[in-house]
Parts: sequence; C-alpha cells; structure tokens
Amino acid sequence: MFLDYAKIHVSGGDGGNGVVAFRREPYVPRGGPAGGNGGKGGDVWLVVDESMNTLEDFRYTKHYRAKRGGHGGGNNKQGANAPDLEIRVPLGTIVKDPETGKVLADLVEPGQRFLAAKGGRGGWGNAHFATATHKAPQFAEKGEPGQKRWLELELKMLADVGLVGFPNAGKSTLISKISRARPKVADYPFTTVTPSLGVVSHKGETFVVADIPGLIEGAHEGAGLGHRFLKHIERTRLIIHLVEVTSPDGSDPWERFEKINKELEYYSPKLAEKRQLVALNKLDLPNTAEVAEGFIRKAAERGYMVYPISAKVGTGLEVLLDQVVEELKRLPKPNLVEEEPGEDEGVYRFEPVEEYPLQVEKRNGIFHLSGAGLERLVAMTHLDNEAALRHFYHILLKRGVIDRLREEGVQPGDTVEIAGVEFEYTEGLEGL
Repeated sequence: MFLDYAKIHVSGGDGGNGVVAFRREPYVPRGGPAGGNGGKGGDVWLVVDESMNTLEDFRYTKHYRAKRGGHGGGNNKQGANAPDLEIRVPLGTIVKDPETGKVLADLVEPGQRFLAAKGGRGGWGNAHFATATHKAPQFAEKGEPGQKRWLELELKMLADVGLVGFPNAGKSTLISKISRARPKVADYPFTTVTPSLGVVSHKGETFVVADIPGLIEGAHEGAGLGHRFLKHIERTRLIIHLVEVTSPDGSDPWERFEKINKELEYYSPKLAEKRQLVALNKLDLPNTAEVAEGFIRKAAERGYMVYPISAKVGTGLEVLLDQVVEELKRLPKPNLVEEEPGEDEGVYRFEPVEEYPLQVEKRNGIFHLSGAGLERLVAMTHLDNEAALRHFYHILLKRGVIDRLREEGVQPGDTVEIAGVEFEYTEGLEGL
C-alpha cells in the first residue's frame, strides 16, 4: 500500500517535578533547602530516513509522546533529562499545521530533522527559590507540560524526471528498461496503481525517474487513479510525456497528448510549464508509420521535439536518454525548501506560538483570565500548597494581573478562573 498522507499527534515529554527537601545531616545546623530540580522532558523530532518511501508506518499509529523528565531529589539531586523521541519519515515529506495549512518544514535532505514538539523544562526545586530574605522556601514547581500538536504529513516524491501519459502508454515498461525498477506490467489499463522510482545511469550521469499512474481526462477533478499522484511530479525538473502511437479505442494520439497537457495545466499551471520531452511509443507495432508521421508533424509545428521509441524492444531509448542527460544539465534544481531553516543549517526548529496578551472577561459573575503565560503558570504550581500559592500570587502581582483585575472591578470573594481552575479573590498575600 502506498500512503502519501497522514495526520499525527505529537506530544513533548513533561518536565520532571522539583521537590521540597532540606539538609538533615549531623553537625550541620540549619542545613537549608536542598530540593533538586526536575529533568527536562524529551523533544519529538521528525527525522528523514532514506530507506522509507511511503507514510505507511503512520496508518495505524497516530499518537507519539516523548517520555517525561525525572523528578528532582533531596540533597540537590537533579532529575534525569528524558531522551528525545525520533520519528522516521521518508525523504520529501512536507509537514503542515492542519489548522492554518502553513508549511512548517519541507524535509528534502537525507538525515534532515524537524523539531515537532518541545519537551517541557523541569520544575525548580525549593533550593532554587532560596534568597537572603527567604531562606527556607516550602514550595517547589511542577514540571512544565510538553508541547502538544497535530501535524499533517504529505509526501511528495523527489525525482528528476516524471513519466506521464494515459494508462497503458508504456510508462512501466519504459522505467523497467532504463532502470532497475520492476513495476507490474500488463496489457490492460491501470496496471500501475502506485508511483515507482527508478535510478537511471547513462553515460556517467545518474538521475531519478518517477513512473506516475496513468492519467485520464478529468484527472484533476479526481477521475481515475493518477490524480492522487500528480503532486509527485511537481518537484521534477523534466517531464517525459509518453504517447502510444495506437490505442485500443482508436483515438488519435495527438488528442490524447493534448488532453494530458490540459490535465497538467488544470492541476497546476506551473506543472504545465515544465520542460517536456515527447516520446512516441510502440513503434514496433505494424501499420504505425503514417500515424507517427502525422503526430511528429503536428508536434513540430507547436515546438515539440518527438523521440520515436519502442519501450518494449528498446528502440530509440539511447537517443531519448542522451537528450534527458543534456536537459538535466541545463535545468536548475528547484528550491525545494519552503521554509527557512533555523539556527543550525539543515535543522528545522519548531517556533511555538507567542503567548498572547492578558485577557480578562467577566461571564456569569466569574472573571476569566487567559494569556500572558497564565495557563503554563497554573500547570506548574502545586495548588494544594499554601507556600506555592503565595508564590503564585507574587507572580500575578509582578505581571500586572492583580492590578488588571482591580481595574475590571474585582471584589474580595469574587471567583477568578484561570486555565479551568477557580480561585476566590482576596486582597493581600493570603491568596487570590
């Protein structure tokens, strides 16, 4: 089964919790806080694996989660950082945000990596919060939750040359003759139901050819099979348009040639503008000379150079490949990377959405707060610890949240909701 689309959910590992601990050693009076910090949660990376050629691995496994960091310990012991989770994807995988459709990464280099979800940092232990005026803090932080998101994966094959044409035009036979690819070949339409890649070596040059399942009229609207795979020739530099000189239905080869070009144009104007070599196939069959001459004449009038071949017998393939090599020398390689890489060349980095400003909304007598990193702050606070709540209040005070609530008319006894957690507002450091 050839799978070229998948939707997966990735979750970075949560950070480990910091701990509350104090030194308890003989002859060390007033040992002080010694709670260690939690370890970092694992990141989730997508990594290009050249041995893969489909997204089949994602058919049944949709959720990927990195491990959480280790919790801190007494005597200032740091929790262990969790290992990163690497998910293998094939070369040519495009990563998109399903909500916005934005391309996050275009993985076109062997070994390329994309940071899909970042692990949370470890929570601070109580030793971190010790100061000259607060020497024995009785609270610590929880680990930061890892980032979570859905991703769309779309595979677009990387090939130098794409073979297009009607079903049974001889594309599979041609690629089997010029490369080691061995697609199924038969005397009926739609023999090829999945794209095939073949590596061709000719006169010291090597290039990759993609055999695309046969197109029919209306393919751009979903007719036939080839419409699913038109995207796989978007990245090719050169198209070999294969036309059979005869057809079971007796249709004119020039009409079939024009219909395929129309389908390419309907699907993507850029696809229709790609350089084409026209290969007129099956000239080994009897009574084809007159039809071939008429096709070649029409093509010449419209600026197309036609290469008469017989893919089955091998006639004309040497001349065709000579021209392919010359064309590829002249045609520049496309710029496949749709997003600029991050700090390290070849490494994509996930940039989280910036925290939006503080928002206060009063609904049904409850003040609802969001933004300004409050959701993350609540997640990392031990809400059942009075000392931690006092620290939480200090942070709200520093960030201007308390002043904003007062501006909105909050009164002692009112309910304030943050990230699904409700607090009773009170003045001073006793709580909210």
